[in-house]
Amino acid sequence: MKKVLKRFDELTLQELYEILRIRSAVFVVEQNCVYQDIDETDQRSMHLFYEEDGRIKAYLRFFDKLDEEGTIQIGRVLTMERKKGLGSMLLHECMHLLKEKKIQRAYLEAQEYATGFYEKEGFYIDSDVFLEDGIPHVCMRWRNSTDC
Repeated sequence: MKKVLKRFDELTLQELYEILRIRSAVFVVEQNCVYQDIDETDQRSMHLFYEEDGRIKAYLRFFDKLDEEGTIQIGRVLTMERKKGLGSMLLHECMHLLKEKKIQRAYLEAQEYATGFYEKEGFYIDSDVFLEDGIPHVCMRWRNSTDC
């Protein structure tokens, strides 16, 4: 399995198709949630994923949070093979990249049941529960304590 980090314009057509396929499989079909996944954020995102034999096993994207200068937003975190630690490995890799780039703050909107997953990487809950597409979420934040 190989780690891949690419800007949108670096993705091959096959990689883009696979990203959109798995995001639809997880966030639309599996979670029975009709929403617009293709949201015009992909073009300004970095796409980080683990790939094996042309199939993406785990994926996330991150991008500049437009309303908070110096903050990176992480989203669309998913794994296709659960209980193997791929999601944790990928999120850890993302956080390592942010630290290398001297990023000081990160933000994400987590499904409420998954907060413990993100807390393991130093995120903390920063909001009350809110519904997004009918699913309970919370805002979570991370601060780079190694460079403060």
